Amino acid sequence: MPNTTVPQWILQRRSIREYTSTPVSDEQVEALLQAAMAAPSANDVRPWAFVVVRDPERRRALGETHQWSVMCAQAPVVFVVLGSPDKSDHWVEDCSAATENLLLTAAALGLGSVWVAVYPRTPREDHLRRVLNIPANLRVLCLVPVGEPEAPKAPRTRYEASKVHYEMFG
Repeated sequence: MPNTTVPQWILQRRSIREYTSTPVSDEQVEALLQAAMAAPSANDVRPWAFVVVRDPERRRALGETHQWSVMCAQAPVVFVVLGSPDKSDHWVEDCSAATENLLLTAAALGLGSVWVAVYPRTPREDHLRRVLNIPANLRVLCLVPVGEPEAPKAPRTRYEASKVHYEMFG
């Protein structure tokens, strides 16, 4: 049973890979991007950029990135999270924080989403560069398909007390 002291929208964040055809509104897309860009960033550099993909043919091409990206073709919208190593040595951490904000906000809005890893696989990034015209100075961290869940999942925690140590390890 989920812990009632943890915000329900955090426990509701689950990996959703099947979506209805219901569109994600412009307002929802804006809210997701605002949440993503509210993430912490080392030295407030904010080395991220996002490509919002709604076009069905482009989403189909995103779905061909690798064997675990197929759901991008079905999701009404896919966010492509980019980072600039030229701006920050911490671009992976910063863009990961932005991605988690996006995922949590999707859950809070009643939407489903999933983190589809791209980085550090160069062939995957090269495929996305061709599909989306991404400049060479940016890296592709991940894809985040978003939509109304075909079958919602129950909230849950994955807390494991055995993985927590106090004061010292062991």
